[in-house]
Amino acid sequence: MRLGTGSGAAVFPLPLSLAPASPTMPPGSKPMERDGERIEITISSRFENIELVQVIAEHLCENAGMDEDGSHWIGMAVREAVANAIKHGNKLDVKKKVNATFELNGHDLSITISDEGTGFDPEKVSDPLNPQNLMKTSGRGIFYMRTFMDQIRYSFEAGSGTSLVMTKNLAKGTGIASSKA
Repeated sequence: MRLGTGSGAAVFPLPLSLAPASPTMPPGSKPMERDGERIEITISSRFENIELVQVIAEHLCENAGMDEDGSHWIGMAVREAVANAIKHGNKLDVKKKVNATFELNGHDLSITISDEGTGFDPEKVSDPLNPQNLMKTSGRGIFYMRTFMDQIRYSFEAGSGTSLVMTKNLAKGTGIASSKA
């Protein structure tokens, strides 16, 4: 399937039927196979592209049997990660790309979001729960990612941007993290 036009167009393999694995599934429908699912998408650094990546995350989760609430919260974590990559990593430079890779093996979902920016120190991001930061608008995205995913890890390669890997065990059936990283 090809979405978008021009240099921001994305090509990614999606099954033609993305029926959710929920009580509303038509009789005889089956959820997507859980082993070996991999979806990759590359987008230009435009806020308009965030929703596309979020929708992919939510569909993958629902088709793997995750409940609607859990799928929504994982989608929110992905949304925040992509927004951070566009705004803070790539500095809104539409020539720079954001890559998203979703890998599902069994019940384990791994999501990698990579940008082409210069990197940052995650420990220097303000804690949004600290009373002196309650009115600040920064730091909430990382807080959401830590809350909704089981683990998040950053890696920084000189000259090649930041990669964020978020993991979640979908068998737990909730959008709230089972352990913090």
